[in-house]
Amino acid sequence: MSIKLIAIDIDGTLINNRHQITDEVKQALQKARAQGVKVVLCTGRPLPGVLNYLNELELFSGEDYVISYNGSLVQNTTTKEIISQYGLTLADYNDLEYLSRKIGVHLHATTEDSMYTANRDISPHTVRESYLVNMPIKYRTPEEMHSDLNIIKIMMIDDEEILDAGIKQIPKEYFERYTIVKSSPYFLEILNKNVNKGLALENLANFLNLSADEVMAIGDNENDLPMILYAGIGVAMGNATENVKKHADVITSSNEENGVAQAVQQYVLNN
Repeated sequence: MSIKLIAIDIDGTLINNRHQITDEVKQALQKARAQGVKVVLCTGRPLPGVLNYLNELELFSGEDYVISYNGSLVQNTTTKEIISQYGLTLADYNDLEYLSRKIGVHLHATTEDSMYTANRDISPHTVRESYLVNMPIKYRTPEEMHSDLNIIKIMMIDDEEILDAGIKQIPKEYFERYTIVKSSPYFLEILNKNVNKGLALENLANFLNLSADEVMAIGDNENDLPMILYAGIGVAMGNATENVKKHADVITSSNEENGVAQAVQQYVLNN
């Protein structure tokens, strides 16, 4: 069965280490779209951090979609129609904020337009994330957070050794209550239990009347694994984690070697 939708992670996959979409990748995706194949960016980034890449790839036809916040939000890029959306409550935030202090790890919460932290010593990883995704940071004490905030995801963020030590202290019950996934050496993402990239991609495919066999997913990190397992063709980048490579159907070149373009050429354009 031919591929009709390509789901692509952004960081470490679509873009190289200089945060660029190379001409080779762009041309391969343009050719796929010319054949009627949908290109869907599927990222842990909040929506504001995806817009520049959607613009660069011209994914605003009225029938284009984006999956953001690690699958918490699936929507049409033009009409903003929401296909699926799952968030977290203020009670979730208060519980997780207390836990982060107990295990000694920085934390921030992300809404549709801002990042909130209760840490006066704001993590440099939060500052870097704010820059990358074009979202402001707002300092609020837990008491200043209010229930009408639309919290979409929460992130524990810190230096790798601090974060890894903290993860070992998280009680098992939290892994049962939430979807918890490490999306980079510095980021642990905490989401609604109904959320991961695979579930989001399945929701979108069902909405578009596509089967998993008609979907290809390309990624590099642990948060990409659910969509790689869901897709008919799950592709691991050459720079992917060993666990992702182990479970992928195929392995392409790295994000520094136009791995996305090679996968699209081989499994979409050549067929």
